[in-house]
Parts: sequence; C-alpha cells; structure tokens
Amino acid sequence: MLTFDNSYVRELEGLYAFSSAERKSAPRMSKLNYSLAEELGLGPDELDSPDWVQYFSGNAVAPGSQPIAQAYAGHQFGNFVPRLGDGRALLLGEIIDRKGHRRDIQLKGSGPTMFSRNGDGKAALGPMLREYLMGEAMHNLGIATSRALAVVATGESVYRETALPGAVLARVASSHIRIGTFEYVAAGSDFASLKRLANYTMRRHYPELEDGSYIGLLRAFSMRLAILVARWMGTGFIHGVMNTDNMALSGETIDYGPCAFMEHYDPKTVFSSIDRRGRYAYGNQPAIAQWNLARFAETLLPLLDEDTERAVELATIEVDAFAGHYENAWLSVMRQKLGLRQKEEDDASLAASFLEAMHAGEADYTLAWRALANASGNGASWRSLFAMDAGKLDAWLPRWQARLAREGRSMENIAEDIRSANPFIIPRNYLVEEALEAASKNDDMGPFDRLLDALSEPYAEKLPSYARPAPREHTERYQTFCGT
Repeated sequence: MLTFDNSYVRELEGLYAFSSAERKSAPRMSKLNYSLAEELGLGPDELDSPDWVQYFSGNAVAPGSQPIAQAYAGHQFGNFVPRLGDGRALLLGEIIDRKGHRRDIQLKGSGPTMFSRNGDGKAALGPMLREYLMGEAMHNLGIATSRALAVVATGESVYRETALPGAVLARVASSHIRIGTFEYVAAGSDFASLKRLANYTMRRHYPELEDGSYIGLLRAFSMRLAILVARWMGTGFIHGVMNTDNMALSGETIDYGPCAFMEHYDPKTVFSSIDRRGRYAYGNQPAIAQWNLARFAETLLPLLDEDTERAVELATIEVDAFAGHYENAWLSVMRQKLGLRQKEEDDASLAASFLEAMHAGEADYTLAWRALANASGNGASWRSLFAMDAGKLDAWLPRWQARLAREGRSMENIAEDIRSANPFIIPRNYLVEEALEAASKNDDMGPFDRLLDALSEPYAEKLPSYARPAPREHTERYQTFCGT
C-alpha cells in the first residue's frame, strides 16, 4: 500500500483548491506500469487488487490522500494568463519511493475543477496512452521525465471533434511545481507566499541550497534546464508546447501533449497543430528555454534584493549565463554522439557541420547519428542516408575521421561509444499513431505493447522494423494535437 504524504497541502496554502474526481461509470485498467510501481514500493500482488482501478480512476480516495487541484499561471505562446491551474487534474499527494525520493502522484482527466475554464476536465484514451508511451521512451533514453503509472479506461465517451473513449492517467513526477506556479504567486504580489514557495522548492529539488539562497535557485534551475533541453536536442525530441506552465522546476519533462520526435533533420520542424508560427520548433527550443527562464527570474526579483535595480542586475547575469550552460551541455551531448571522449576547441564546429550535412542531405536524424558507428572507418555504407545532397557529408567525413585518430583509441571502442550514445529506436510518429489508433478504435493494445517493448531498449540494435523511417509523404503532413 502506498503511504501518502501531503507536504504541498501543509506548506503552500493558497496555491491549490481541494477537489474531487468525477465518478466514472465502468473503469477498467488499460495499462499498468509494473516497473514504476515497484520503484514506488508497490508489489504486483497489490496492484492487481481491484482497489487500484478505483483509486486511479478517481472513484475512490486512497488512504492518506488529499486530492487537490494546483493553482498556476503561465505564458501560453508568449501571452500571459494570470490564472490557469489544474483544469482536469488532481494531485493525490506525495509518496516516498524505495530510494527515499519524494514523488507526486497525479490523476489527469479525472473531471472538472474550479480551474477548468468551461472545459469538461476529461481526457481521451489516445492522448493518455501517448503520454505513457512518450514518458517511458524518454526514461529509457536517459532523459529526465515524468512517467505514467497507469491508464484507466473510464467506459465513457469524451467528445472532441468526434466521440472518443475516455481515460484517466495516473502520472508520477518529482513534483508539479512549474514556472507558472511562481508566476501565479508573483502576479498576486504576495511576498510571503512567494518566499514559502521558493523555500519549499529548494528543499524539495535543490537540497544543496539553503533556504534564502534565491539566486542559487535561479542558477541551479538554469543549469538543470540547460541539460534537459540539450538532451532533447540530442535525440530530436520536440516538446511542442513549451509554455511556462509546462516547465517543471524539477528539470523534468512534463506535459506530453503535441510532442514528437523529428525524422529527417530540419531545425524548423514543427508537428504541433496549434503552433502555427513555429514558436516551439525544434531549433527554437534552447532560445525558448532561456525566455522561460527569464520569466522565472522575474518572479524572484522581490526575493533577490530590496533594491529593484540590483535585483534585475543579479537576475540578468543568471539568465544571460544560460547560453553558456546550454552550450556546455549541448557540446557534451554532441561529443558523446560523435564518439569523442577528449575535448578539442573545434568540436562544436565539427558537430554543427555534421548537422549542416544532415540538413542538406535531408537525412534521418536518428539513423544518421547511429550510422556513425559504422562509418568510423568507411562512410560508403551510410552515404545513401544523405541521398538529397551528400556534398557536405563528403567534405565533413575526413575531418571527423582525422579527429577520431587523435583520440588514440581503437575504432571498435569508438563505435561502441557511438552506439551507446545514439539510439537505434525512437517512437517513430507513424508507429505511435498506429498503436494509439488500434487501442482507441479497436480496443487492441497489441501494437502499443509491442512498441513499448521495443522502446524499452532503445540503444540495442534489434527489431529493425521499429527503426524504419516513415514514408516521406507521411512525415510532411504529420501533425500532433494537444488532446485537451
């Protein structure tokens, strides 16, 4: 049995509203994450109890849980909304996992709350399974992320453009404190609440900092955010909706709405149907992360210094420093992907030139990086990936091979490093859609389960059918949707 704690409720009064889930008529377990459950301290025998279907659907409240809807604000596509909050989610509380880490359990799609803004508070099965799949894929790729503990089918229809099967997602995260949480407090000019929130965030996510080290909080989050986005960029991941209310202070990826993985390399790639101007395109993600960091810094100004000008000066230094943090994190990722252990001054240019060659050749991002393991000695076997234009690749290849020679290691050893840094399998968009369609339309979880199994070992060179790119015409017209 999970033992719930509720420190957010105890310490942050005013930043939530007690709420309850809407009753579901015929809930049944659609997908249960046994490995995550084990991390949390639950055994298989416990999870197979019918009680958990009731808990994870919201029909029953687990012992010790105090369900709340969290309050937050946010910049949505650059426009500030002072009051958003959990419109279809409930934080059940926190548990301490087997490693002693405090983690939230939240229901998503559990019904309307006071923050629903005329929405129905429900969720469809397809988007909830997408979040499950993407969270597990990111976890297995080694990227900080929230994860799904369970998806419960509600037995009811959710009405969007058409009637869709409803579902509730049970999500686990280090917390759901967002930049938007700080924006909500700052918008109310409540200094005492801002101080409580900042101190709580430091104790929970940055225990190396002392209460009152607010510039330290800004700096620590900046560095963690830089690492997260660099890893997104290294795998071709596009979050799709980097609003400030979707940026967690834990440095984890949360809110998998219109997300996707890029196939052929193009920095302007956008899949989200609601991102009509490309604000959150793949290549814009580092700059948007810094923009979001600036919004966080603005909320902390009253805590940084009584002198507003001095506070702005201190915050600006940290926001400007993000570019360096990101460059270092990105270069670390790129060196690993290129098979480099030593550091040379020209490495950033070497990585950038390979990306230029990929762009010119319209090469598949994942396969082109992975193929470096086979090209350390001879590039002929993978040149076909750059079929549109291999000229830049031909110019780059000798430069990279000369750089490898200075590593002083065997090609076999370098190739092993490359394979461990570049996945063979990612959640290919067409495979994701096929799996979600089978589950939603035909109640067939087979394609989903097989894809999930393939993604459990993304660096292993097996199951080649899951590594195959989509037909070009599919990629060019592919869109993802928010799912709300």
